[in-house]
Formats: sequence, structure tokens, C-alpha cells
Amino acid sequence: MIAVYNRAAEGDILMLTFAPSENGEAVETKKQVTVVRDKKTDQLLGINIEGMGEALGLTELPAGQVFLSEEQANQINQVMAAAGFDLTIQAEPSQLVVGVVEEMTAHPDSDHLHVTKVDVGEDERLQIVSGSPNMTTGIKVVVAKPGAMMPSGEMIWPGALRGVPSAGMISSGRELKLPGAPDKPGALVLPDDFAQVGDVFSFDAAQDLYSDGRIDTNY
Repeated sequence: MIAVYNRAAEGDILMLTFAPSENGEAVETKKQVTVVRDKKTDQLLGINIEGMGEALGLTELPAGQVFLSEEQANQINQVMAAAGFDLTIQAEPSQLVVGVVEEMTAHPDSDHLHVTKVDVGEDERLQIVSGSPNMTTGIKVVVAKPGAMMPSGEMIWPGALRGVPSAGMISSGRELKLPGAPDKPGALVLPDDFAQVGDVFSFDAAQDLYSDGRIDTNY
């Protein structure tokens, strides 16, 4: 789930996104809640809730992605129930996490893509297709898991690259908009002591990585 609040652009609407639209949308509105489902599969795609900014304490936050607390999630569940929807959400942390590349093989239909297996903690391993020129096994990286939102606003979902399934993205410093990151592709390779595998990626902790010379950009 990706939660976004941008009062200046969208009004006082909390937007929750669960999946991309692939087969058209079926929209149902009751009171202040609008639910969007896939027209073919009935999969939940999104929920928009009006008039929740002040109640949830969102009005003073910077526009963009928000990470809801358990208390805020419970407030939203109460509003949806009162509107007549049998839906519940749960608070979720950022899906930008620290991972380590365990395996790497050549893509069967590309001379520059690699198929990696990445440990992202809690016994979870993701297959991610990457074109990073500095990709290799054993490196610690930033993984945008499915359901992550990048600083650019891009939402990350499972997909495929040239026919090979890929669940997420191994991120570059440029994609993370880190100060000093080179304007070229290439995975952000984190120092071993940066964080534990599975930890949520900390932008604050990463601010000085390039200026301190802790990141190799010679690739």
C-alpha cells in the first residue's frame, strides 16, 4: 500500500494505492470514501478518502508519500466501515529496504541485463532484473520492493523485463535523489556497516555517503 497526501494538488484527499490498473477501473463511492477495483478481476486498486487531513495530522506534512501509524490506520478503518465498506488497512513501513545480492546470472535475452536474487530480510528473497553496470554478488544495496514509491513519485510493482519476472528494483543514488550522486546508472553500493539486511533505508543516514567518499562511482 502506498499512501499519498498532497493537499495543494489534489485537495484534502488521502490516496491509498494497492496495485496498478491493468483492465480498466470500477469505481464506487459511499459518503467520503471512493474505492477503485480492477474491472475484470475485482482486485482492490485504490481507496481515496476525503476530509481526513486534519483528523490524521497530515496537513502540515510535506506533500507526497506518508507512512501511517497503527492509530491512523484504525481511524481510516472506522471511516470506511461507517461508509459501508467491508475493508481494512494496516500500517506499513517504507518498502525501500537494505538488501544484499546473493546471486547474479546473465539475462537470457540481453547483453547488459542481469537476473539477481536479493536477500531483503525476514527470509524473503526477490528476483530482480537489473541493468546496473556495477552489479555483482555480495554487495549491499537499496531495494525498492513492490509497493515502494520512489522520490520521483514512481511506484514500483512486480513486472517483467524482456520476459523475465522482476519483483522490485535495485536503486541508484540518482534514483534516490541523494546529494552528490553521479548522473548515471549504477546501483548504490552501501558500506557493509550502513545497516542490517531488511532494515528500512534511511535517507538521513545516506546524506553524506558521496561527500565522505564512501561510495565508489568509478564504474
